[in-house]
Amino acid sequence: QVQLVESGGGLVQAGGSLRLSCAASGRALNIRRMGWFRQAPGKEREFVATISWSGVLTSYTDSVKGRFTISRDNTKNTMFLQMNSLKPEDTAVYYCAASRTLKTTTTPGDFESWGQGTQVTVSS
Repeated sequence: QVQLVESGGGLVQAGGSLRLSCAASGRALNIRRMGWFRQAPGKEREFVATISWSGVLTSYTDSVKGRFTISRDNTKNTMFLQMNSLKPEDTAVYYCAASRTLKTTTTPGDFESWGQGTQVTVSS
């Protein structure tokens, strides 16, 4: 079992920045890929960004490219999402997820472990 705990969410004005963190514990050695997803009220959970365990391979959804940066610190089993130039449409609950698959995937069903989520609210 892998346990994931997110932190760093909050309320920010449009154009501002936030940095989300995700700490992994338990059987973290089984993790091959991690990712961030988000879910806005009344909408389905959507992919935001993913990173390989090595940190070399990253992928982003088009709407956040150039504004968000995913990274990880394997010495601390922690993943980050630096969010700059935030927009009101970025408002959502952000979830951290971990997968045992090596392939680059954006499908929530390919991630076996999930955090409890952290709220990000961007005011206009």
